[in-house]
Amino acid sequence: MEPQTQTFTDQLTALLGSLQAPFQNLLLPSRLYQVGILIGCFCAAYLLSRWLGPKFRDWMRTLEGWPKWRLRVLVVLHQRLQLIFFVIFAWVSNGIMAQMFIFPSRRYLLSLIATIATALLLAGFASRLVRNRFLRRIVRWTLWIYNTLYYLGLIDAVSGFLEGLAVEFGDFRLSTLAILKALVVTGLLFTLARVVSTQTTRRIHENKEISPSMRVLAVKMLQVVLYGAAFFIGIKAVGFDLTGLAVLSGAIGVGLGFGLQKVVSNLVSGVIILLDKSIKPGDVISLGETFGWINSLGARYVSVVTRDGREYLIPNEDLITGQVVNWSHSNDFVRLDIHFGTAYGDDPHSVRALAIEAAKSVDRVLAYRAPVCHIVGFGDSSVDYILRFWIKDPTGGLTNIRGNVYLALWDTFKKNDISVPFPQREVRVLESEKTDPNKG
Repeated sequence: MEPQTQTFTDQLTALLGSLQAPFQNLLLPSRLYQVGILIGCFCAAYLLSRWLGPKFRDWMRTLEGWPKWRLRVLVVLHQRLQLIFFVIFAWVSNGIMAQMFIFPSRRYLLSLIATIATALLLAGFASRLVRNRFLRRIVRWTLWIYNTLYYLGLIDAVSGFLEGLAVEFGDFRLSTLAILKALVVTGLLFTLARVVSTQTTRRIHENKEISPSMRVLAVKMLQVVLYGAAFFIGIKAVGFDLTGLAVLSGAIGVGLGFGLQKVVSNLVSGVIILLDKSIKPGDVISLGETFGWINSLGARYVSVVTRDGREYLIPNEDLITGQVVNWSHSNDFVRLDIHFGTAYGDDPHSVRALAIEAAKSVDRVLAYRAPVCHIVGFGDSSVDYILRFWIKDPTGGLTNIRGNVYLALWDTFKKNDISVPFPQREVRVLESEKTDPNKG
């Protein structure tokens, strides 16, 4: 451990020595007035952002109907108002100094800090392309540190120091610099993959010649390929040997195969569902007591939204192995049945005709698939009927359309003096025989 500690101490001493010279040159007595100008620019930017920030925020709240990407741009600008003003003031001060003095050394510090601040501002805007918050922070801070070190001329010194901080296992060597490069390169590749995936996904969804289930499958496969390629290319780009990783992933895969059988089964079931087109987004299905329409198809589950707003996440395996009623598999037409009864004194021919007319009067009932009404039996208290009708929008609900038809029947029967009987029972109390007290 002592030689390694000594090596680290020497590297740290060398790094501090290389950092000392640039900062001494920046803080020469002849450049102190430039430091004062920069402090003035910072204070002016701070005060202006504090005054203009609330007004800018109130103005953004009035922008109703603007596209989301424009509002996001305005939010990013609002978050960086102080840095934007500082960059403007710094470059204006640099331009004024250029007119007053011929020698560049008179404005060297102003130009350097203005350049670094501009680079930091652009890096902050560029990092917004990374959606993942943790990865975005890594990319942002890496770009900020790199730009600062680059313009200060400290890239070689810091790179050498980070390259010296390494862990070695035989022929394998992993340095801090390699890890940072891997994070940055992978982050950039993931961002590029996300942009390509977003644009391609939009084009796939706009193609009406592709079925909805095949669109979902194509998007999922595209995302797996793009993000997988971004990960492995990013790792390979910084010099990692993927041979050992392949062997390790094979061993881990065998272990996960036994421990995650359900997960793998759901993943395979999801692919089968997409390939056989048995269900697709927008279909109305029933599974057990769950009735609703499919909101999205995931890799592990299917999202089903019911009429009461609940969202059920049903594993893909249940849809493969269980009995599923797809109300809109081949078409959207659904036939519904309702049962009712009328008194024996009512003419059944008139009852059937009135029931059909009542069903036709409901909005969602299809007229070109005419309702029908049949007698299904003679009950204890009524003549029993069944009324059948068709709808083509099961996503609008089934219970509500049944209720509307029942109301139409009620109004029609009441208007035409058709009675709907209810069971009646006649109870007779038989007088029990008087018991002879001498018996028994």
